[in-house]
Amino acid sequence: MQSKQKVAVIGGGSWATAIVKMLCENLNEVGWYMRSHYIIEHIKINKHNPNYLSSAYFDPNKLFFSEDINEMIDYADYLIFAVPSAFLQTELDKIKVSLEGKVIFSAIKGIVPESGLIVGEHFHDILKVPFENIGVITGPCHAEEVAMERLSYLTIACQDESKARILAEKVSGRYIKTKISDDIIGTEYAAMLKNIFAIAAGIAHGLGYGDNFQAVLMSNAIREMKRFIKKIHKMKRNINNSAYLGDLLVTGYSVFSRNRMFGNMIGKGYTVKSAMFEMSMVAEGYYATKSAYKINVKNKAETPIIDSVYRILYENKDAKKEFAKLTDILN
Repeated sequence: MQSKQKVAVIGGGSWATAIVKMLCENLNEVGWYMRSHYIIEHIKINKHNPNYLSSAYFDPNKLFFSEDINEMIDYADYLIFAVPSAFLQTELDKIKVSLEGKVIFSAIKGIVPESGLIVGEHFHDILKVPFENIGVITGPCHAEEVAMERLSYLTIACQDESKARILAEKVSGRYIKTKISDDIIGTEYAAMLKNIFAIAAGIAHGLGYGDNFQAVLMSNAIREMKRFIKKIHKMKRNINNSAYLGDLLVTGYSVFSRNRMFGNMIGKGYTVKSAMFEMSMVAEGYYATKSAYKINVKNKAETPIIDSVYRILYENKDAKKEFAKLTDILN
């Protein structure tokens, strides 16, 4: 029997659009907050998002739109945030109503720059949302494949198992399979770190390294991820599960991966600024690299891949020389 809680998605990008599509498969009404009045009107008339996943069609009668985040918070019991981490605080600054009793799920793969925290920790530490009301949605899952209704898998993590199951029920469907987890911290850090490793994979490709090196790079990346997360939140977890290794692989290898695309351009000689301009999309891994590097100054996990990507992106080190040194470290 379906639970009655109302659900709303905060964001208008590709991942937000994909999540709304999943929810519409199961619910009679889905809340959708986005800033653009033009895009809302376009969806109402043309039944698709003009900027993202335009092949995904919606029944406007199932959508409750608002340009006011406070109206959407009042409307929903479950709020799914799916905006780039770099812009999250801008949206949170608009909130004037209470979040008390609201269940917050993050579909954001990054660090909030203003606090240096993953999104779940930011909601808990800054907005005082209790951990039992905070959850995470992770892959392995690309929004583009959701739009094409290709079989995809999601991990829904929450300290409160019942809330994880409620959301899993609402997004599961013909082409979406779900698994629940209680590793909210680990899965969210994994979702952030895999974007950095995808940039590394892209840089390697741009430099001309082949499949053999890519395999070694990804093998080392999952071990690096394990060391990093263990320093932050030690608990029993299988790093080979889909939420960790699976998400890393799809982001490191997929043609839909914007972080790999960004890294590929860096490897080919683009500057960070020119690569971002050319993509006209946010590569979360760029911001995550700086945050992960700073976090690890304190924790001191062995992270040669993250360190190399940081030096290339933030210290303007030569990518060819950095990867030549990295090849001697990896095993």
